[in-house]
Amino acid sequence: MQLGYLPQFPPALTQPILFGALLAAGLLAGEAVRRYASLPRITGYVLAGIVLGPSVSGLLGPDALEVARVLIDLSIGLIVFELGFRFDLAWLKRNRWLFVAALAESTFCFLAIHFALMYLGFQALHAASAAAIGTATSPAVVMLVAHDQRAEGQITERMLLFTAVNSIFAYVALTLLLPFLRMEHTTSWAGAALHPVYLLIGSVLVGFIACVLMLGLARWLGKREDRQFVLLVALVVLTVGVARALNLSVMVALVVLGMLARNLDRRHVLMPLRAGHGGQLFFVILFVLTGTSLEFDGLWSAGLAVAVFIVMRFAGKAAAIYAFSRATGLRRRGAGLLSVALLPMSGLAVVMLHDAQSLVPGLRQELAAVVLASIAILELVGPVATQFALRRAGETRPEPRDG
Repeated sequence: MQLGYLPQFPPALTQPILFGALLAAGLLAGEAVRRYASLPRITGYVLAGIVLGPSVSGLLGPDALEVARVLIDLSIGLIVFELGFRFDLAWLKRNRWLFVAALAESTFCFLAIHFALMYLGFQALHAASAAAIGTATSPAVVMLVAHDQRAEGQITERMLLFTAVNSIFAYVALTLLLPFLRMEHTTSWAGAALHPVYLLIGSVLVGFIACVLMLGLARWLGKREDRQFVLLVALVVLTVGVARALNLSVMVALVVLGMLARNLDRRHVLMPLRAGHGGQLFFVILFVLTGTSLEFDGLWSAGLAVAVFIVMRFAGKAAAIYAFSRATGLRRRGAGLLSVALLPMSGLAVVMLHDAQSLVPGLRQELAAVVLASIAILELVGPVATQFALRRAGETRPEPRDG
């Protein structure tokens, strides 16, 4: 009897099956940790990714991130745009010390990590690169924890502002270090020096053009949330695609797009858009796949450096926030909670590290073990820390626990 129409056994795990399982596993894990452990859903998504990834079951291989690159770019793009959209220049004009404090938080954090790693024997330039990457707080984590907890208030707004500033600071710092890093690998001074100029000016220009296009189309479409959400997704994808095609910084272009859209919209044609239920699908994919990419090898090979990196990162941020707390009208307790809320370090740091490695061959050996292991720890601890800080600040309205 011919049974050629039957599938092979065991059946092949196609990409639709894998990503369907990925979504289901992430959703169930996120809801389980929220209901039974009062932890952020993000923690469940990441744990699901770790279980599905190469370090545990191996169902999702190292190439999973590349296969889902479009979805990941869209997820990060929506988050980074909204982060930039919260950058209100009018608020900063009323309290100019806030921007000074945010810059100080980034600078203190950078210096604390840099000198600590140099003390441990790292080369000065490589320590500075690791410090630049470590300065950034994860926009994805703080934004989604704030959404999940429906958080509003002074600590929440400062957390988002500081995250926007230190993310931009991290990218600019790493970009400015590139000429010196590339000179270690026989790049001419002219090419090395022009590259950061091209990156920064080009990324800002792409964000500006995308903003002009967004405001013009939003005015024509009218204030309809469904239409403007499609417009937002389209412009984010377009900005990501153009920035990648031109070898520019996706992060800087999207933050500029969000900032300008907020502050140049004098006719108020844009609605305060949120990703909503559609965006939640992308965010589950983002954090499950982030979990699959986490690397813990550095815990064994460079455990002391990892511990120093994490401790000094927190200490640098906390020192600046406490130093400027009185000038910015923040009480000491609030300064402590804000320091804890800024702990997450996540997927964008991985992107920054990989970008640096692609531009500077040989950088991985010096940085990857420490930075990637630190990301792995803070990917798990960070969301819990942010949720704790926002709850203790009394700014959350969490959903009731079901079941």
